[in-house]
Amino acid sequence: MSVSSFPQSTSPSPVSTVAPSGASLRANLAMGVGSFAIGTGEFVIMGLLPEVARDLGVTIPQAGHVISAYALGVVIGAPLLAVLSSGWPRRKLLVALMLVFGLGNIASAIAPGYLSLNLLRFLAALPHGTYFGVAALVAASMAAPGRRGQAVGQVMLGLTVATLVGVPIAAWLGQVMGWRAAFVFVGALAFLASVLIFRALPEIPADEGASPMRELGALRRPQVWLTLAIGAIGLGGLFSVFSYVKPTMMTLAGMPLEQVPVVLALFGAGMVLGNLVGPRFADRALMPAMCGLLVWAVLVLGAYSFTAYHSWLGSLNVLLVGTLVAMGPVLQIRLMDVAGDAQTLAAALNHSAFNTANALGAWLGGVAVNAGLGWSATGWVGALLALAGLAVFAVSVRSAGWRPVR
Repeated sequence: MSVSSFPQSTSPSPVSTVAPSGASLRANLAMGVGSFAIGTGEFVIMGLLPEVARDLGVTIPQAGHVISAYALGVVIGAPLLAVLSSGWPRRKLLVALMLVFGLGNIASAIAPGYLSLNLLRFLAALPHGTYFGVAALVAASMAAPGRRGQAVGQVMLGLTVATLVGVPIAAWLGQVMGWRAAFVFVGALAFLASVLIFRALPEIPADEGASPMRELGALRRPQVWLTLAIGAIGLGGLFSVFSYVKPTMMTLAGMPLEQVPVVLALFGAGMVLGNLVGPRFADRALMPAMCGLLVWAVLVLGAYSFTAYHSWLGSLNVLLVGTLVAMGPVLQIRLMDVAGDAQTLAAALNHSAFNTANALGAWLGGVAVNAGLGWSATGWVGALLALAGLAVFAVSVRSAGWRPVR
C-alpha cells in the first residue's frame, strides 16, 4: 500500500496567515504556555485527592468526583463554546478562554465545600477543548507549507511538558501549602499565558462567514464523526493502562512505592517524545501516520500485559505507551482536513473525544480487573481498543473513496 493510496483532503483549509518562522514560533510558544497551564490544572488534582478529601471532610473516592466534573466540563464546553464564539477574532478568543480558565482555578482555590468545588471544576474546564482547538487552527494557519503537524505539536507540547514539570511543582505546592495553593499556581500560569498570547499573536479575524449554524454543519460530515471515533476508541487503551499503572507495577512487578514516581515521569517523557516525533510523520503522510500509530498502539499495549511483571521492562513499556499521545496532533490535522468550513467546532471536539477515551479506557480497564482477569488485563483491554480504532480507521478510508493502487 503506497502513501498515495490514501484519500487526500479536498476540504478548504482555515484562512492562511502564514507568518515568518520566528513570529510563528513565538506565537506557538505563547499558546504552548496556555497548554501547559491547562495540562497542569487537569492532572495535578489526581495527586492531591487525600488532601482534598481530608480538608472537605469527604472520602477519597468522593473527592475523585472533582476529576469527573472537570472531564464533563471539557466534553460539554468544547462544542458549546466553539459554536458560540465562532465569529470572534482568534487572539481575542484565546485570551478570553485563558482568562476564564484562570478565574475558574482561582475560584476553585477558595471553594468553601465539596459541592462548590465540583461545580467550579466543571466551570473551569469549559474553555479547555475550545482553547486547544482554536490554538491548533491558529498554529496551522501560521505554519509554513508542509509543517502544520509540527506547528500543532508545538502548541500541544505544553500539555505534555506539564506532566513532567507543571504537575510536580503544583503537587509540591499543594502538599507544602495546602491543595488550594496548587490551583492558585495554575490560575497564575493561565493569566501569564493570556498576556503572552496577547503580545505574541497577530490580529487574526474569524473565518469569513463564520456563524454558529455553519459550525454545526461539521456534525453532518461522516468523516468528522469517524475521525472523532478513532480518537475516542483508539486512544482509550492509553488510559486503560495508565489509570492503573501504579497498582499494576506494584502488584505484578513488586515495585516499591518510592519507585512509582519514576514510572510516572517515564510516561510523561514518552508523551513529550510522541508529541515531538508524531507530528513530523503527520506532515510527511497524514493517513499512513495515523494507521502506523494505531498499529504501534496495538503492539505496545499488548506487550504491557507481559512486561508489567518486570520492573525495568514494564517501566520502559510505560514510556512507549506515553508516545501514543502523538495521535492527538495527527487527529487534529485530520479534523481540519475533513471539517470543511466548520473548522472551530471540529477542532474543539478532538478534546471531547480525548476525554471520552479517558473515561472509556479507565472504565473498561477497571471492568477487566474487577472481573478477575488480573492487573495485566489492562494491557489486553488497551490492545483491543486500539484494534477497534484501527477498524474505524479502515471504515474511514474506505468511505472516503480509497482504492488499492494496482
